[in-house]
Amino acid sequence: MRVEEFDYFLPEELIAQTPLLDRSSSRLLVMDRLSGKLSHHVFSDIVDLIPEHSVMVLNNTKVLPSRIYGKKRETDANIELLLLREKEGYWEALVKPARRVKVGTKINFNNLLEATIIRKYEDGFCHVTFTYEGIFLEKLEQLGEMPLPPYIHQKLKDQNRYQTVYATTLGSAAAPTAGLHFTKELLEKLQEKRVTICYVTLHIGLGTFRAVTSETVEEHKMHSEHYFMSQEVADILNDAKEQGKTIISVGTTSTRTLESIYQKYHKFVEVSEDTDIFIYPGYQFQVVDQLITNFHLPKSTLIMLVSAFSKLEYVKHAYQEAIDNKYRFFSFGDAMFIK
Repeated sequence: MRVEEFDYFLPEELIAQTPLLDRSSSRLLVMDRLSGKLSHHVFSDIVDLIPEHSVMVLNNTKVLPSRIYGKKRETDANIELLLLREKEGYWEALVKPARRVKVGTKINFNNLLEATIIRKYEDGFCHVTFTYEGIFLEKLEQLGEMPLPPYIHQKLKDQNRYQTVYATTLGSAAAPTAGLHFTKELLEKLQEKRVTICYVTLHIGLGTFRAVTSETVEEHKMHSEHYFMSQEVADILNDAKEQGKTIISVGTTSTRTLESIYQKYHKFVEVSEDTDIFIYPGYQFQVVDQLITNFHLPKSTLIMLVSAFSKLEYVKHAYQEAIDNKYRFFSFGDAMFIK
């Protein structure tokens, strides 16, 4: 399957640069996954659209202020690091400009942190270690910015708008953007409708947003990301499966978590491990019945996942409908509900 099949043209003015004042006032394009039929709504309508007694799964990861700017010790050249994931004894990161650093390069961050490049790979991917005094996360809070995607050119006035209202577990390099539309009030209304809401954690890293550079989909290799499911949530989901309840996944990261666990264990279990699951057309979903998601970049692994959940032709038609109706796209944009 060629990556080009997942391309589409998006006018630049439809890339949302700022979040809406009211999270739940985003537009919502609803698509029937089997027929491709479309209808237009606002996101707060989700309360009426979600079936009673269903189970909704959200990703409660919290974004680190992980974009930091420093200077190369040797030359004082400006260097940017985007921290992706903490490993045992080092961090995975993206460095820019990559040509200015090599293994052994030291980068000073306002005399609060010093990074050393210990391994360097292609596309600016590297491993770094840090030396500092005190608590690392406190230094990061002082230095770091929210790691907004490169297509967002405006400064974010309120850093919390790149966090979901239910974010609790710090460690992500990007927000699970489908969840940005929910307010606490909306979640309460869903619970009043007897919708069970539960949370998993997947810390978003390079695997989610790394560009697909291969010509064919099958050649692409996902970078692994860490996820966690509690025993309580596993029990809720196993019970939902047994009773035939509708399981609704909020976002592609929640979807990848659910499908990873069920594919490996054939049930839900308490687990903390990594996944590099890559979902594209031909994949048979084992868990997720309905999906809430944003509009994704052309040729991305995310639009491939959405196309696997329905049909590529239906997804491309829906995207064109959204473009024709001037929906807002990507992280701060509008949403889709595929049921």
